[in-house]
Amino acid sequence: MNHNLPSSITELLASRKLASGEARAFMSHLDMTLYDNPAGGVTVIMIVYHTGQILFESIEAVLKDPRVEQFIIIDNGSPVAMAERLKALSETYDHILLVQGQGNIGFAKAANLGAHLANQPWLVFLNPDAQLRPGCIDKLIEAATGQASPCIVGARLLNPDLTEQRGARRGEVTPVTTLISLLHLSRVFKSLRKYEIHLEDEVLPDAPISVPTISGACFITSRNDFARLKGFDARFFLHVEDVDLCWRARQMGGAVLFHPKAEVVHEGQTSRAEPVFVEWNKGVGLVYYFRKRADTLWRKLYVLALSPFILGVSVARASMRPRLRDDDEVPAE
Repeated sequence: MNHNLPSSITELLASRKLASGEARAFMSHLDMTLYDNPAGGVTVIMIVYHTGQILFESIEAVLKDPRVEQFIIIDNGSPVAMAERLKALSETYDHILLVQGQGNIGFAKAANLGAHLANQPWLVFLNPDAQLRPGCIDKLIEAATGQASPCIVGARLLNPDLTEQRGARRGEVTPVTTLISLLHLSRVFKSLRKYEIHLEDEVLPDAPISVPTISGACFITSRNDFARLKGFDARFFLHVEDVDLCWRARQMGGAVLFHPKAEVVHEGQTSRAEPVFVEWNKGVGLVYYFRKRADTLWRKLYVLALSPFILGVSVARASMRPRLRDDDEVPAE
């Protein structure tokens, strides 16, 4: 259903003749003024783009969670058959708000649009290939309540075999630590382990802990805190926007927490998008993020020097990932 959409957005999305450039310009100027609603509860925001069959398993898990009062799905461009299935779901469940027709505006802009349309005090951003496990949202809310503002709490990501996945708890993301991680150098040179970003090999804590960075695959923040952060930086098209959001929350004196008991099963690498497209945008996002953080001439030169290597490694990684067609089965990891 889309009855909660402001009329200007409804008209925009209903117009198939609107040029993609005009649509992108409109989205880029959306502010983060959020609507007041006295009803408590959770809005889950999911961004969809050529996800594959796993999408509907993820949706089913959200629909089973009683804490979810509103479920916003921003469809950045699904194949016709899948788009029709999403439309049918939105007509079946009153609390699903489906947004289609805007084209691929990127993850950050789509997520900001979802937050703009949210009418609940808590926002859960959830990847379309991530399945909530029982109690996940309750645990995230409990951990976020009473924390320094703005607060972000990330879930523990699990592989399909229920082992912990890389990325849910991470250290400080810098050009050097990024290259060490991308090239897996810490596995070869033991002395570099102290620079490893990913912390999944460390002992699992008993309670939520502060970390520099969590994963955008599943996290919670309050609607007010997301507005304070002014949402995701829309200049990130795909990837790294979560790293940037965590950094800005910490810069504002807020809290970034990893929750060891709020779990989601994250399939990972299910997108049918061209791998080079995905990895290139990740590399571009990393370079942009490092440029944002470079506050001295030395750091600016340092980022400039390492940027070609970061982009090169990102694109090289794409050659190791086969592109999945929309009719492919999702491979088990």
